[in-house]
Amino acid sequence: MRQYYRVMAPGDPERPDRPEYNVYRAGSKGRGHGRRAEPKETERSAGTRREPPSEGPGYTVYKARRGFKRTGDGPSLRERLSRGGGAPRAPGEKPTWRKIGRWVAIVAGAWLLISFIAFAVSAQIQKSKLDGKAADELGGFPLMLVDGQNILVIGTDIRQEGVPDENGNPTKRKCIDAASSGAVHPDDCLPSRADTLMVVHAGGGSFNKVSIPRDTLAAIPGEGDGRINSAYAFGGAALQIRTVEDFLGIEIDHVVILDFEGFADFIDSIGGVTVNLPAPVKSKISGGSGNGGITLKLERGENHLGGDQALALARTRENLKDPSEDDTDRARRQQLILEGIKSQLTSPWRIPINFIKGPWIGWNAPKAMVSDMGGFALPQLAISAAIGGDSGTKILNPSGQGPDGTLIVAEKQCRNAVRHLLGEAGPRPPQCSPGG
Repeated sequence: MRQYYRVMAPGDPERPDRPEYNVYRAGSKGRGHGRRAEPKETERSAGTRREPPSEGPGYTVYKARRGFKRTGDGPSLRERLSRGGGAPRAPGEKPTWRKIGRWVAIVAGAWLLISFIAFAVSAQIQKSKLDGKAADELGGFPLMLVDGQNILVIGTDIRQEGVPDENGNPTKRKCIDAASSGAVHPDDCLPSRADTLMVVHAGGGSFNKVSIPRDTLAAIPGEGDGRINSAYAFGGAALQIRTVEDFLGIEIDHVVILDFEGFADFIDSIGGVTVNLPAPVKSKISGGSGNGGITLKLERGENHLGGDQALALARTRENLKDPSEDDTDRARRQQLILEGIKSQLTSPWRIPINFIKGPWIGWNAPKAMVSDMGGFALPQLAISAAIGGDSGTKILNPSGQGPDGTLIVAEKQCRNAVRHLLGEAGPRPPQCSPGG
């Protein structure tokens, strides 16, 4: 008895009536090579004699292909599943998800580039505003990430025309900021003084801060002894840099002069800052809300602040909730604001939002300051702040009071502060407060 087995095979395009399979006959006594057998009618009509099958195993072995791939034309099961059951891909065609991922990466890269360009252009504009005398006092190494740099942060109490002073009295006309021109007009408004003094050591894997109370007694080159912040009124940023260098016995590589109006806009652009206050704060800035200024009322613990509130907190010198506070408490609050800014920029929860708002943040960030650091060094400062960790708040604590309500800082305090800042002793002995 003859047995036939059907095996699927491609059809013959020249014979459409031919079935799309081959018929194989088992050989005699269960053996055969699986030769293709023609129908009986064909054999008889042709009068040919079929050759007996040669010796063989009596069966044909077919090797299955690896993976979920069927024989014949068309995509494999794996391909059809990856394409959602769609049409077969052309040779060399990439999956849809790879195409989408590629375009997302291109758009994200372009958005980051726009953000960086906005930052670089804004930084160069602000750099051009720095007084040349101040720039001559600096000699910072351009690669901040490689070698740590000392940055003097100065916040001035400059007030523009019509803006109330601390007593609510409007200034006569716009003051000339010593940051950009090196001159003030005492006859027209109060001379601008450094309202905030902080030294930051950034780069080389570190980001450390030391605040100097504004009432600290210091020797001002060419002007005698006085409050350290008055150096700014006498000779602008250049004299303030020399005064701090002598006071701490270190070199200042870069300077940042905060623009309070730009500072508030920058904080608003990043969605505000959260500060954790150790005690409640109440103050009236520029005469309070009744005189066009700001009245600040903050509770102990976490407070989320907008730009104007953060600026008011940074400038709060007299806390109505605790009149016993001094300038060291004010300096601590300023460092809390800086930590809040850093946290807002580096928090994983804020990264998507900061990415979307990247060009606006990039444009507003440099506008918060006048600095010798342009579009090349300022990004390194931001990276150093992100990867340098948090060394905590370091304030120069006074050991006593000097003349006219000044604060005396002993030499030991200065040495400890420099070691905290640099991780080692300074290049030369600090002068610190005269008589300290």
